[in-house]
Amino acid sequence: MRKDKGLNGDLDRLPMLTWILFLKFLDDLEQVRETEAVMKGKPFQPAIARPYRWRDWAGQMTGEELIAFINNDEAIRPDGKRGAGLFAYLRSLQGVNGGDRRDVIATVFRGVQNRMLNGYLLRDVIDKVSGIHFNASEEMHTLGHLYESMLKEMRDSAGDSGEFYTPRAVVRFMVEVTHPRLGEVVLDPACGTGGFLVEAFTHLEAQCKTVKDRETLQERSIQGGEAKSLPYLLAQMNLLLHGLENPRIDSGNSLRFPLREIGDKDRVDVILTNPPFGGEEEKGIQGNFPEDMQTSETALLFLQLIMRKLKRPGGKSPQGGRAAVVVPNGTFFGDGVCARIKEQLVKEFNLHTIVRLPNGVFAPYTGIPTNLLFFDRSGPTEAIWYYEVPLPEGRKNYTKTQPMRFEDFAECIAWWPLDTRAENEHAWKIPASNVLKYNAEGNLLSVNLDIKNPNSVETLEHLPPEQLAEDIIKKERRILELMEEIKAELGRAEA
Repeated sequence: MRKDKGLNGDLDRLPMLTWILFLKFLDDLEQVRETEAVMKGKPFQPAIARPYRWRDWAGQMTGEELIAFINNDEAIRPDGKRGAGLFAYLRSLQGVNGGDRRDVIATVFRGVQNRMLNGYLLRDVIDKVSGIHFNASEEMHTLGHLYESMLKEMRDSAGDSGEFYTPRAVVRFMVEVTHPRLGEVVLDPACGTGGFLVEAFTHLEAQCKTVKDRETLQERSIQGGEAKSLPYLLAQMNLLLHGLENPRIDSGNSLRFPLREIGDKDRVDVILTNPPFGGEEEKGIQGNFPEDMQTSETALLFLQLIMRKLKRPGGKSPQGGRAAVVVPNGTFFGDGVCARIKEQLVKEFNLHTIVRLPNGVFAPYTGIPTNLLFFDRSGPTEAIWYYEVPLPEGRKNYTKTQPMRFEDFAECIAWWPLDTRAENEHAWKIPASNVLKYNAEGNLLSVNLDIKNPNSVETLEHLPPEQLAEDIIKKERRILELMEEIKAELGRAEA
């Protein structure tokens, strides 16, 4: 298990609001699906049967009767009969051959408890939520507001747990440049509240043209993993809200499987993720990894998992799988196990791009500098491109109230295509051999990915005097060459 402090304080109320919204939204969604089925003359099988649907009980019970119905294994139901309590019923749901919405509901409610023990206050909350109709387009913004508030509270509480919820601008940028294509499988093995998966789903949905395309999107495009019950529930609701009818989110620790047992059938086309960093994994989880690659550091274990889960080149995937991963700066210069993992990344994968994010992107959750790794399985790394995203003019860092915007990536996106890239004040390229250091016997000494921008003023200020002088001379020579070229062009024009 991951060692973390979890949620506390005011957030004890958050699971209550989440499961209530979840059941209300699900009931509205099922009523829409039922109406559609009737209009098409097709049978409809609801995920939740009477009298456990929201519409059956939400306005019918109050006080101790309501609490007993929700919490107890057995209780008097809204229809007056004695039977399973609400949560007991929901936890017992089982889909046909697995893989439908009932399995999702059962898994969600195995990790949820009703913390509100005052049945009259709970009825007040339920009455307010009943006034929101998620099948009415004009009220969808209400759900969006409530939901974003919950996610914000989740993010604000996450700083001590090693999990930092990724800003929307960063998520959107990573999806944009990785460009998942319809028919590919997208995975986030540490999906939190589902931000990467929702953005990937939206990106793929824009590519749908036919009914078959939509079947592909719904049935075999999105996969995730999240071990914590509350983010897991939020991810399910997030994906359902955005149109994925049966989210395939694994509720176990994605690191629980021995690495050697992950074969071709388990590999995917695209991985987009921000794995927890700063967390620790127990010995049992570490034992799933090669002996010389075992560590308690969660981020390093996830990096190994990501490499293992990418498709090999071949067939419809000549480049193999590709990944975009958020990593802390410490990963760049770490030694020991960290160095061996990076050596594998550079020698067995194509680490083609590293994007260095500016200060404060993850404020207020952490001040740790962060980076984005982009790699694929097309072959070993020959050269690594770096791009340093600058802060907007006049800013010293991003803050909670002035976060990063997607527009701040505009220049990087314009620069991105590999066949047109060029070095500039924000972009530079180094040979892969420059980051790998070995001793005379061929043993690995270090793998340093912490390469500073050679074009920045700060870097130039710290160069040795002789190198600084040499750089100045080179620039002066280039200026003279350009002046001579301009002079020659003017001469030809006059002639």
